Amino acid sequence: MSVAPLLQETLFKRSQQKKRTSPLNYKERVFVLTKTKLTYYEGRPEKKFKRGSIELSRIKCVEIVKNGGGIIIPCQNKYPFQVVYDTNTLYVFAPNQRSRTLWVLMLKQEIQNNAGVLMKFHPQFWLEGLWLCCRQADKQAPGCEEYNLFGDISRKPLPPIPGEEDNRRHGLPPIPQDDEDADEDEDDEEEGTGEEEVVVAMFDFPGLEPHDLKLVQGGEYVILEKCDANWYKARNQYGEEGYIPSNYVTEKTSGNLVQYVWFSKDVNRNMAEELLRKEDKEGAFIVRDSSYPSTYTVSLYTKSGSGDGGPIIKHYHIKQTQGIPRQYYLAEKHLFNSIPELIEYHRHNGAGLAARLRYPVGKKHKSAPSTAGFSYDMWEINPSELTFMKELGSGQYGQVRLGMWRAQHKVAIKAIREGAMYEEDFIEEAKIMMKLSHPKLVQLYGVCSQQKPIYIVTEFMQQGCLVNYLRQGRGSFSLGSLLSMCLDVCEGMEYLDANSFIHRDLAARNCLVNDALVVKVSDFGMARYVLDNQYTSTKGAKFPVKWSPPEVFNYCKFSSKSDVWSYGVLMWEVFTEGQMPFDQSLNHEVVTMVTSGHRLYRPKKATPALYDIMELCWNNRPEERPSFSELCLRLSDILEDDVLPSTRLPRLLLVAEGRKEAALNSCQKLPFVAVPLYFSVFNTGKLLHVSAAVHRPLLLISCFRTANTNRQHALTLNQLS
Repeated sequence: MSVAPLLQETLFKRSQQKKRTSPLNYKERVFVLTKTKLTYYEGRPEKKFKRGSIELSRIKCVEIVKNGGGIIIPCQNKYPFQVVYDTNTLYVFAPNQRSRTLWVLMLKQEIQNNAGVLMKFHPQFWLEGLWLCCRQADKQAPGCEEYNLFGDISRKPLPPIPGEEDNRRHGLPPIPQDDEDADEDEDDEEEGTGEEEVVVAMFDFPGLEPHDLKLVQGGEYVILEKCDANWYKARNQYGEEGYIPSNYVTEKTSGNLVQYVWFSKDVNRNMAEELLRKEDKEGAFIVRDSSYPSTYTVSLYTKSGSGDGGPIIKHYHIKQTQGIPRQYYLAEKHLFNSIPELIEYHRHNGAGLAARLRYPVGKKHKSAPSTAGFSYDMWEINPSELTFMKELGSGQYGQVRLGMWRAQHKVAIKAIREGAMYEEDFIEEAKIMMKLSHPKLVQLYGVCSQQKPIYIVTEFMQQGCLVNYLRQGRGSFSLGSLLSMCLDVCEGMEYLDANSFIHRDLAARNCLVNDALVVKVSDFGMARYVLDNQYTSTKGAKFPVKWSPPEVFNYCKFSSKSDVWSYGVLMWEVFTEGQMPFDQSLNHEVVTMVTSGHRLYRPKKATPALYDIMELCWNNRPEERPSFSELCLRLSDILEDDVLPSTRLPRLLLVAEGRKEAALNSCQKLPFVAVPLYFSVFNTGKLLHVSAAVHRPLLLISCFRTANTNRQHALTLNQLS
């Protein structure tokens, strides 16, 4: 007997620490939701890999976890939600906001008839013997915030959704039913089993301090302790122990593609094409994440596939079979149990591809990432270890110079002018900022705070600030290159948002470009400490006027949504190739114009769809602006521009309350969304669907792209009542 899954995805879970001596750790697991159970597996959804299961009838609460304290989450997934059952709480971490919303919605729908649904719950983590939300020290203490299963929607059962079974099961294989363990207790896998976590080094790490452990690319290491998100304590094959940067290693599991030379996780379609053209070899290829969840793309370069004899780049989606065990294929006649086996086969056989996969283009082009500080718990840098070189520029903080740390690491050194910052406050904040580490953030290595002037030591970005880079290359950028720049910044901002960090001064001047032409966000959070008239209103609040939304003008209210407004202006800067926004207006004139509804014009290089995104960022109401997670998805979709098979996940039309119509190019990927009454859906001006009247202003719409065309269709699933 088999049970069809409602949802299936690889997520992270935190150990539940049912015993006081249980370790706190995070594990990657394949989660499967059926009509009766939430089950998780190690590697693949088969009985022998099962690690835990929760009967849905025992669940009392499912909700997102608010990370209001800015707790650093020591795993790559930063979007937590909680499943409360019996006397336990399972914390699960999704890769993005869309994934988390989907899991929470689906779980809530399945538990809505449970008798023991909580009246109150804890909205924040249980950590180190305390509930962070209410500071209660009893793990079984009653909740501190009212819990309403569907927000302002009643707990009355939802009516069945037409075609629900087909839509939910779409693309997911059946899961074997474990008849003999229907009453199995859940989650005893990580409670001190003694299982060692083995990782593989992706880069060399020399070890910069005596307590560090040297890493050799390809070497295997045992993790002894995850000190924080950025540094682990590890042991090598010789028994030597020390600290290693977490972003230099990857878990050694059969399903982890990061360990392979041909896989590039953070490469989008445009970047892949640039790398392949630069390599200019027949059969050069990259395996990369697709812009669609849990799918991968093979990008292949060939000189023999086009009619005119010129080189072309083909993008193939790695497909999966529907049965158990799941198999992978590029050509239907050739099935494999794993993606590495598939790649190895096609390195020797074209088998339906434009060429053999001959030359992997991946990590050999990838330099080692920056580390969060030069070593674990090292944020104060001795100024005698710095060598000052040429001046790079100056800003509101002071002079910036190229430098060397210990004569071997290039760094940027900012000398803070006396009186330019609230220094003591900033130094405290810098300790937190150092723990923020992401490929699209300029890494803060440390500070020299024991003398005047204070020095801030950061990652060196060879191409300088984004606005100058745009101006110097004006006229030479392709649409794809400009869009990639915007996506880089958006990914950095999505990470800051996930860690409850507000930038407050997002603009092209505060983004930097490295030699690989990756754009990174810089100077996040520093605007609060600047003493500069350009950042000061008449009320004394500090903000860059031409990048700020009305709520900052009027109430000095900063949030992630004020950063979203600034991001829209940054997009405008990118697509004008470095022009100054509102260049003919003074700051006080800009305040009047923006408050009265005036917005920046559409740049010539921006398509209407891209300008639509800018306008969404400039919505007068902060709550109606998209999140950075949503923006990343929209930009990725435009950049990818692939025609996927009909087995792809459904697309979601996301519309602000009060809107009466929208174009399908604003689709998202979650299967559910609330839209207003009598809503009209258009595609290239043609009406595709008009909703029926419903009791509440809520209607669920999914949009699909067909297998062989680029046309999109709307499908009404159901109304919520």
